[in-house]
Amino acid sequence: MLRRSIFVLPLFATFPVLASDTTQVDAARKAAADWLGLVDSSEAAKSWEQASSAFKRAVTSQQWAQSSSAVRAPLGTVKQRQELGAQVTKSLPGAPDGEYVLFQFQTAFETKSSSIETVTVVYDTDNTWRVTGYFIK
Repeated sequence: MLRRSIFVLPLFATFPVLASDTTQVDAARKAAADWLGLVDSSEAAKSWEQASSAFKRAVTSQQWAQSSSAVRAPLGTVKQRQELGAQVTKSLPGAPDGEYVLFQFQTAFETKSSSIETVTVVYDTDNTWRVTGYFIK
């Protein structure tokens, strides 16, 4: 099984739970979608700029560009992406407590017809929802 990770805070497997606060989840969903759009367009520098402060502390812009290209380029373009679910949590293993929303997407790429993308979004120190983790399985 192909398993690729770019940057990720430790996560848990699946989450069919739907979050109760739809306003927060909608804002987090928009942040995830906008960020994924940048990654899909190979705009690593812009996606790094839009990422959370923890993401930026963990990897430099150059490291992100290299990792993103190494993992995503072989997969080709996104053909289809469907959200499978969202989960709100205040705690993640190995991360400080905060406001998080974890999204899972069923994604078909040009060269990989079925993948699961996990995007972790955090309500960051600047009071903005930002991606803090990304994982492809």
